[in-house]
Amino acid sequence: MSERRPPSRRSAVEPFHVMEVVRAAAARQRTHGDMILLCVGQPSTPAPRPVLDAVHSVLETDALGYTEGDGIPALREAVAAHYQKVYDVPVGVEEVLVSTGSSGGFSAVLLAAFDAGDRVAMARPGYPAYRNTLRALGLEPVEIDVDAGTRFQLTVDQLDRTHATTALSGVIVASPANPTGTIIEPQALAAIADWCEAHGVLLLSDEIYHGIAYDRPAQTARRFSGEAVVLGSMSKFWSMTGWRVGWNLLPEALRRPVDVLQTNLAICAPAVSQHAAVAAFSPEATAQLQRHVDRYAANRELLLRRLPELGIDSFAPPDGAFYAYCDVSHLTEDSTRWCADVLDRTGVAIAPGVDFDPVHGNRFVRLSFCGATQALNEAIDRLVAII
Repeated sequence: MSERRPPSRRSAVEPFHVMEVVRAAAARQRTHGDMILLCVGQPSTPAPRPVLDAVHSVLETDALGYTEGDGIPALREAVAAHYQKVYDVPVGVEEVLVSTGSSGGFSAVLLAAFDAGDRVAMARPGYPAYRNTLRALGLEPVEIDVDAGTRFQLTVDQLDRTHATTALSGVIVASPANPTGTIIEPQALAAIADWCEAHGVLLLSDEIYHGIAYDRPAQTARRFSGEAVVLGSMSKFWSMTGWRVGWNLLPEALRRPVDVLQTNLAICAPAVSQHAAVAAFSPEATAQLQRHVDRYAANRELLLRRLPELGIDSFAPPDGAFYAYCDVSHLTEDSTRWCADVLDRTGVAIAPGVDFDPVHGNRFVRLSFCGATQALNEAIDRLVAII
């Protein structure tokens, strides 16, 4: 009898636990029909009209075969022009590499920039796929505890202390961040960029929630460093999560390696989505998308006003994205079990904090407010009724 070969050790990473919540919520909807999602990290709206029109046109006129590995020229030009228009930061077309979502770009950059065993710092709480992808690729995530005192963002002092005992090869920052929605102040981002350059550490700046901000916009790391890698995406502001188009802004030394790796791993981002993404940068699309941001802003105000009704008063108010990361230790010390109980009793699906912080996340939950305002209000009513 032949022996069955086991999976690789590198595949033994944690699952994305929020997807278990989504699966349970779908089951609740089938049996009760009363589910409200406050756990998902994607817009509830479709891509803007110009994108849909562009798709219909290209389906009739283009064979939609493989594209250049780094993306069609029109999209790379549109991305470069976007940085000039929005941030007043000049970006050359040669710096832009289009990827299969920002996730595909992230993986290719990690492979191109680091060797197995290299250490990469990230904030805890933080997006779980950073940690899990680093481990799957043989890298070591170095998680640094952050809290509301630093608005859940890394500081240069923390990097200094960590680097002194654990030599770092890279640093990941996210602004606006998932799960907290906080934005790094421009001077703090500049300081981190300077620190990384001075120490020979690669800065990876996740900017996929740019465009969704409230009191002040987020700044791009490209303003402060030409050596940083910027990760962008059509997913969040542009309401195109399933279209799987992102981009990297790359320093010169990484452009060819990332291009070669991506071509081998994925050939190119989906052709139809690339053509559609060009239309997403049009003024008409931007105006439509800004109305979505206005709704997120109204939902944010509603949530901040009503959270005290749940006894929740410990969080950093989100500057951007569409999340609030809340301390619920007055209600539970096991947020996974509590979220399951809430779903069972109310039909409201909430993400437990353990996805984002495996050490302290049992006391936290992430609430997403990207859905309809009426549904958000109803969800809070249901929660208040059981607290």
